[in-house]
Amino acid sequence: MLTTLKEHVYIQMDKCFLLLKKDLNKVRTNRVSSTILDNIYIEYYGTSTALSKLSHIIIENNNTLKITLFDISIKNIVEKAILNSNLGLNPISTDSCIRVPIPSLTESRRKDLIKVIKHDAENARISIRNVRREANSRIKILLKNKEINKDIEQDIKQNIQKNTDLFIKKINDIVESKKKELLLI
Repeated sequence: MLTTLKEHVYIQMDKCFLLLKKDLNKVRTNRVSSTILDNIYIEYYGTSTALSKLSHIIIENNNTLKITLFDISIKNIVEKAILNSNLGLNPISTDSCIRVPIPSLTESRRKDLIKVIKHDAENARISIRNVRREANSRIKILLKNKEINKDIEQDIKQNIQKNTDLFIKKINDIVESKKKELLLI
């Protein structure tokens, strides 16, 4: 039971970290990445489907993505979805594909992106601390019900704190690397 609690805590903290990592990958730097379009969904035959499942997205050159749709009949819908995505992108339609030029980042936009990154990181830290708090309250209940003794309680709390410190450090490291990536451009 206690090992499952430790595993559960680690898994939940890892999920918080991976979610932050996924969100940070979507933050645009001057390096073009197809992950910038990961949050774009298209209504396709009655279901909301990710653009990446309906097309082949490649990096054409330093500042352009090329989207080759599997079904050309949805081209106008895809263009509208990209325009409405709040990414600041303007797709250019050609006969069989859509090109998405990625504009250069301005200094003010970089500073705004750093604020967004810091905010997302703080939310991830809060989530990790909430996982720790919930686990510690479970441990108190186990101690109160005399299912564990004080020594085991301290051991588990130390383990949970180690995991908390580990994931907070991982978050700080990934945020610093993303900030450097944004500022070096």
